[in-house]
Amino acid sequence: MTHAKRLLFLLLAGLLPLRLLADVKLPAIFTDNMVLQRESEVKLWGTAAPERTVRITTSWDGARHEVPADAAGHWTATVRTPEAGGPHTITFTDGRHPVTLSNVLIGEVWICSGQSNMEMRVGDRVTGMEQELAEAEGYPEIRLLHIDNTTSPAPLAEAKVRDGGWQVCSADHVRDFSATGYFFGKELHRELGVPVGLIETCWGGTLAEAWTSGDALWDIPAFRDRVAKARTLPATPEERTRIFHEDLDRWRDEMATVDPGYRDSKPLWAASTFDDTAWGEIQAPGFVQHQGLGSFTGGFLWMRRTVEIPAAWAGKELTLELAVIDDNDFTYFDGVEVGHTEGCMAFRRYTVPASLVRAGRVTIAVRVMDTGGLGGIFGDPKSMSLRTADGDVLPLAGTWKYHLGLGLGEAPELPVNTATEPNFPSFLYNAMIHPLVGYGIRGAIWYQGEANVARAAQYRDLLPLMIRDWRSRWGYDFPFYIVQLANYMKVQEGPEESEWAELREAQTATLRLENTGMAVIIDIGEADDIHPKNKPEVGRRLALQALAKSYGRPVLCSGPMYAGCTLGGGEIRIRFSHTDGGLKTVDGGVVKGFCIAGGDHRFHMAEARIEGDEVIVRSPEVAYPVAVRYAWANNPVCNLTNGTGLPAGPFRTDDWTDGK
Repeated sequence: MTHAKRLLFLLLAGLLPLRLLADVKLPAIFTDNMVLQRESEVKLWGTAAPERTVRITTSWDGARHEVPADAAGHWTATVRTPEAGGPHTITFTDGRHPVTLSNVLIGEVWICSGQSNMEMRVGDRVTGMEQELAEAEGYPEIRLLHIDNTTSPAPLAEAKVRDGGWQVCSADHVRDFSATGYFFGKELHRELGVPVGLIETCWGGTLAEAWTSGDALWDIPAFRDRVAKARTLPATPEERTRIFHEDLDRWRDEMATVDPGYRDSKPLWAASTFDDTAWGEIQAPGFVQHQGLGSFTGGFLWMRRTVEIPAAWAGKELTLELAVIDDNDFTYFDGVEVGHTEGCMAFRRYTVPASLVRAGRVTIAVRVMDTGGLGGIFGDPKSMSLRTADGDVLPLAGTWKYHLGLGLGEAPELPVNTATEPNFPSFLYNAMIHPLVGYGIRGAIWYQGEANVARAAQYRDLLPLMIRDWRSRWGYDFPFYIVQLANYMKVQEGPEESEWAELREAQTATLRLENTGMAVIIDIGEADDIHPKNKPEVGRRLALQALAKSYGRPVLCSGPMYAGCTLGGGEIRIRFSHTDGGLKTVDGGVVKGFCIAGGDHRFHMAEARIEGDEVIVRSPEVAYPVAVRYAWANNPVCNLTNGTGLPAGPFRTDDWTDGK
């Protein structure tokens, strides 16, 4: 009996499910309009009837490839792509109904990943948004694939995609696509003259460990317990949600017995009737450590603000916005909890039920949980408000009352909803990277780090680990280009200790890996917005890295980078690489941004002058300088550049902790 007759017999006998005779099925990342990496061996895969032969015909060469499906119906094929061009078609069949992909281009494919600054869309009022949207139709050879935000405790075979798969560049699709990714791809397309495919897979407020596989994370002891837990979790979100709610109920009961803000299991400090006149005052938005609470290194902080609800608002549903909170929050309106969010980069927007809204004085209270580093409510003051559906607004930025609650060590561990939480180690790798493994790419760009600023020392190991992890999965050391964190928060003209500077240093250390590069953007951040809007320049600087290092183009891709120093004569002479066109200041004035210290480890702002390709620094307050720092602050005043106009990268020559 032939194979076909045997299948027919089993089907008629009711012994073979109909699904096993399905036509060829392709993963959601293989669709019309896709871009395949040029001049390479690319993988194609999918499912078919078990043990059937799948025939693949590629229009660019007319070749027919035959591969067998295994007993479970899975098959994989490798085809050789030609030079850039198209459009082409690819046809798949196992002898029944063929599947044809149309309008396929051959060109350059890049993954665009990270957190909210990579996720920030062209339509999010980025610089030049209107013009970019108006011109988008003129770039039909730029193609966009948007991976949907998904989590999983185990690696998935299939990715969830938005808009049905690959899309041709247009105003509608560009509007909702990564601005950094789009401007990077647009610059490559202009310079190379070939089709460019961009795969956006990113999620705001996410940690680097969430984008790394569990197998790789096992190398870092701090993650082993959570990696082990992930491997025991149920597969279904429903079951994981049930477990979380049980754990959270237990946590709430425990907290009600130990949190001084509770009495008789009720949130006393959230009630509008509570007298908070003895509490301190603090400005929101603003990190609490910058407002006299530098000793607060983690725990629970209660914040309250009393407002007057207009009579016309009574009985109306309201929207409560609290910008961004570092790290987690429990938010109350008139003593009733209306929201809880975990994650230091997530925007807080909660619904206040109409039944709670009454005219008169009402208190909004937030129990902030800070897990380390900076904490509190931060972001755009305009993003703190109560709003009606009619558009009436009651601003909430300004003076709040505050009181310290529990320290982290005094509180039970907060459970995590593993059904929805993206920041569990390996969860985003499993759902948003693993399903892409094997798809032919030229490389990846990465814009992330804000969520990891409190653990810069760990990031030195974590980011290189993640890069090596991805490369090992694809089977080759593809280029990996990162964006260094921008300047952010209050402008700092004097020396300061800075977690953001330490994280930038960890990003720079990643350049020791081969085939990597970094776009320095210490000059285009915004003091009041963690999401700088000049994404065209971010994309351009990433593209310069790729053009120079991946495509061999004769372009200058970096500003000055620290290369060493010499001590002597009461001065420090600093050497730089990437001094093309000579060292300069962006404004033509004196050099700013350097500070030096002697053996007492106390830093002072330095006088600096340029001599050729070196900078010499000194200070009358430091007779025998031993260390120098440049642009070492959250938002430093600095102006060193080279002939390209690209800024010098921040650095330090010491490894002191808190200036000691």
